[in-house]
Amino acid sequence: MKLTIERAALLRSLAHVQSVVERRNTIPVLSNVLLEASEGQLGLTATDMDLTIHETTPAMVQEAGATTVPAHTFYDIIRKLPDGSEVELALDGEKGQVRLRAGRSNFSLSTLPREDFPSTASVELPCRFTLQAGEAINLIDRTRFAISTEETRYYLNGIYLHAGTSNGVDVLRAVATDGHRLARFEMALPEGAGEMPGVIVPRKTVNELRKLIDEVEGGVEVALSETRVRFTFGSVELASKLIDGTFPDYERVIPSGNDKVMSVDCRSFASAVDRVSTISTEKSRAVKLALRDSALVLSATAPDAGSAEEEVPVHYEGPPLEIGFNSRYLLDIAQQIEGEGAEFTMADGASPTIVRDAADPSALYVLMPMRV
Repeated sequence: MKLTIERAALLRSLAHVQSVVERRNTIPVLSNVLLEASEGQLGLTATDMDLTIHETTPAMVQEAGATTVPAHTFYDIIRKLPDGSEVELALDGEKGQVRLRAGRSNFSLSTLPREDFPSTASVELPCRFTLQAGEAINLIDRTRFAISTEETRYYLNGIYLHAGTSNGVDVLRAVATDGHRLARFEMALPEGAGEMPGVIVPRKTVNELRKLIDEVEGGVEVALSETRVRFTFGSVELASKLIDGTFPDYERVIPSGNDKVMSVDCRSFASAVDRVSTISTEKSRAVKLALRDSALVLSATAPDAGSAEEEVPVHYEGPPLEIGFNSRYLLDIAQQIEGEGAEFTMADGASPTIVRDAADPSALYVLMPMRV
């Protein structure tokens, strides 16, 4: 293997793939990135056995070939090279090393054989559809903050993606919950997604996909089966195992009888919650909402720190109501509301509350109350 490649192109692709590689690995080759040089391009692949990213980038290839090098070391070297550098890579098979040269800099990197690297052959996935990059970003951003980090409830450690119906219209739904809050986002069902199985896309896959599609313009092709999913866009292919579990019946968590509606300016509400929560204890982060007429009083008390109170104007015509929430959960939801107004639909101080963006019906959030 022998090739020359622009530092900027190599750095961009390497940044994408190396983030999959775990810092500690019991299998040495999983710490490496696979380099495959073929006519006019260099392919880079990294995997943790559950998630695989493959990307190709243009290169001047003198000799085709393949090998693996330590991912994080390789990335750090390329990152520290001067802008505009031309990077020369050459495999020395006898020494089992890759020689790297850029200007006056010379490095030798240890390698492991291509044959040791896990097979990355594409599996045929029967269900295929395309999302626009903006749609995929919306789908992730509106839900991923509610993904559970509790490993014992592994079936909640991802976004549940499935086809459904809303008001007689077929929709694609993304749902995430950690037991304290639930986020649901829906969009028009893409062509080809009608027969898709309900799947749980793991948190790490969601986060890697979100980083990658930030730079994408156009479509993201999604292909999936009951056990695997693959996202393809530009020169990048991200393939992942799905979580093998059953997502709970989330519809039962969404209350249907809430009749007390509070409308509030989202930005002023979020700012007030942020200020008041400064006094709340680090453990509970509790903030109390007291509703009377057209005023909302936010308050927090901590035995060691003192108390805080702030009044926010709202539109509310129901009876007086007091309810407590985790302030961090309130702020997470407020960040997802792009319009000016947020709408809270409540039943009483002990029942789940529904939060919506007043200007966008595609997203719905459910928040469990807490004692204050």
